[in-house]
Amino acid sequence: MIEIGMAIVVHDHKILIAQRQKERKQGGLWEFPGGKIEQGETAVNCIQREFLEELGLPVEVGDFFMDVIYEYPDIGGVHLNTYWARSSTTHTTCMTAHDQIAWVEPKDLDKYDFCPADKPFVDVLKKKHL
Repeated sequence: MIEIGMAIVVHDHKILIAQRQKERKQGGLWEFPGGKIEQGETAVNCIQREFLEELGLPVEVGDFFMDVIYEYPDIGGVHLNTYWARSSTTHTTCMTAHDQIAWVEPKDLDKYDFCPADKPFVDVLKKKHL
């Protein structure tokens, strides 16, 4: 099972989503950013590191949101440990794992084609008022 640290980043009542690079697994699909938790790392540390490495975006990680376990046929199980987070900016300084990002209102999340493991978060978030 791959342990993932993931964040629902909120800024001005909008949520950050990112489109995976086309040449990667699940390429072209949208996700809530995060990454693999490294040995000896907490989910919170992972989220902070991944956002800086992949997006150049500093985030303040808050409370635990929810988790999902999903089994992909090609890579096996993933455990998404998801936290709320905030950013003081919407400006990213790099994109190493994504083709594009978007800041969207929860009600508009259905307009994007998400990775299968991320879809349970969409169902919960589109009912939230941020």
